[in-house]
Amino acid sequence: PGSRLAHNPLRALAAGAFRGCPRLRTLKLNQALLLLGEEPLAGALRNLSLRRLELAGNGLRALPGGALPEGLEELDLRNNSLQGLSPEELARLDAAPLGGLQLYLGSNPLRCDCALRPLLGWMRNASWRVPDARSLRCAAPRELSGSPELETASYVFFGIVLALIGVIFLMVLYLNRRGIKRWLNNLREACRDQMEGYHYRYEQDTDPRRASASPSGL
Repeated sequence: PGSRLAHNPLRALAAGAFRGCPRLRTLKLNQALLLLGEEPLAGALRNLSLRRLELAGNGLRALPGGALPEGLEELDLRNNSLQGLSPEELARLDAAPLGGLQLYLGSNPLRCDCALRPLLGWMRNASWRVPDARSLRCAAPRELSGSPELETASYVFFGIVLALIGVIFLMVLYLNRRGIKRWLNNLREACRDQMEGYHYRYEQDTDPRRASASPSGL
């Protein structure tokens, strides 16, 4: 049994709105919560035994507030405003009641920077959890916009960071070129003095006059 409330601009959703529907397994609320917000949804979902929950197109920036129904198997969050999922949100999905949940994330403006690493690691460890993973795209930063593979985009971003570090390092060397040149000159002078000392001692040790004088003195 299912309930379709999609594409209805709901203005209110009571905490016990579905209390009389114990056999409800599918709830479709696509593009229905734009005027409502996220908070009332938690109370409406409480004590339900849903298997599939559709929340596509609602402008959500995070997982629905409050606890998701225990035993939920599919959660459709496509076409929302998610830039990623925090470690806390991923920990909620890994909790025992939601251990078998599949998450649909297509058409979200994912930000492919360091903040996306928890989600990438989560997907890598259990790729079946996100069936539409191959359709995910990067929306930011601009250099990665539209990149088809999140993991590849992550490596590209890492390469950009390394390149920026390299540029900064070269700039530091350039700005300190006089000090570096002075340090190199001092090092060269010290090495030359050291080598001249070795050379002088070598000449003294190999002087034949010193060698012939030594037996006569015995």
